[in-house]
Amino acid sequence: MAAEEPVTSPDQHKPTPRRLWRIGGVAVIITLVLMLFANNDVSTGAPWIIGFAAGIAFLLIADAVLRRNGLRD
Repeated sequence: MAAEEPVTSPDQHKPTPRRLWRIGGVAVIITLVLMLFANNDVSTGAPWIIGFAAGIAFLLIADAVLRRNGLRD
């Protein structure tokens, strides 16, 4: 079975659609923010939700800045 498969290097594979990753990141941030409003009983999870949303937002902004400056493909 392995003899029938073509030998390719990792750079020959189809690249991951970056726009889809950005849309997914924004969707996760929106979902996390909506979870803050839905969870009114106990606020112990609020710092975690805010932290994860802020972390994802930071990564998306850093990626956009690096792309604009030409430091990332």
